[in-house]
Amino acid sequence: NLYTTREPALIQPLIDAFTKASGGIKVNTVFIKDGLLERVRAEGARSPADVLMTVDIGNLVDLVDGGVTQAIESPVLASVLAANLRDPAGHWFVLSLRDRVLYAAKDLPLTRFTYEELADPAWKGKVCIRAGQHPYNTALVAAKIANDGVEETERWLRGVKANLARKAAGGDRDVARDILGGICDIGIANSYYFGQMKNAAPGSDNRKWGDGIKAIRPTFAKSGGTHVNVSGAVVARHAPNKANAVKLLEYLVSEPAQALYARGNYEYPIRANVPQDPVMAELAPLRIDTLPLAEIARFRKQASQLVDKTGFDD
Repeated sequence: NLYTTREPALIQPLIDAFTKASGGIKVNTVFIKDGLLERVRAEGARSPADVLMTVDIGNLVDLVDGGVTQAIESPVLASVLAANLRDPAGHWFVLSLRDRVLYAAKDLPLTRFTYEELADPAWKGKVCIRAGQHPYNTALVAAKIANDGVEETERWLRGVKANLARKAAGGDRDVARDILGGICDIGIANSYYFGQMKNAAPGSDNRKWGDGIKAIRPTFAKSGGTHVNVSGAVVARHAPNKANAVKLLEYLVSEPAQALYARGNYEYPIRANVPQDPVMAELAPLRIDTLPLAEIARFRKQASQLVDKTGFDD
């Protein structure tokens, strides 16, 4: 029994493939848009949930801190996932990656970029981004804190705010829309939206937005790595089908499943040998920021506080 915050259409091909590969293990999927932790807590020991799947490292950590997960030992998961892509205590496991990239107007002579450059006065009035309090952005701010400390991150955040072309709002695809519309020149968004837009139907708005931009993988100046967030899963504390839950997680990091993540969702596979969608493969190779995700997650609260302190979303 899978409780997931991910849209059913995104994961159903993976579920169907698992059922076939496992010899018939059926997966009952329950889509929970909001309140996953609260739902499982309320169900308590009677919960039928075996696997909890969500996006954002912060949400995974919240499930652990909320007491609704259990540690598992899996040689398969331990061998496939690098140490920074799994919980040291064995509670959460990363299934796919999504990096926070730069969207830029197609005619800009940019091939490299750092996150720090978002605060460069040269970009005043030229930056678009969604709300700073959105989990994707608080995770980025938390990563900046982990790299450079709170004071430096506050200065950087104030610099980025000063460069905004419009209020920090909307979604990641709106960044591409507004670049094409001439409202801004650059912005930050998740990489997989670029794949979605570039592969959208010709003539559709999404395709026009995708064709009007290019995507560049920025890096932190200090680490030289790109910030990634994740989709991941945990085994529920009271899982009635624990053995099958572990089998599902092990399948989701297999080469066939990772290929489905890459081709169907335009996410970055956790296996280096799995081919990406052709559009995504055109981006520069992904060099992941080496800070452990668990370390970045520790600074989420401070990141949220900085967003409010700087009035970033005002």
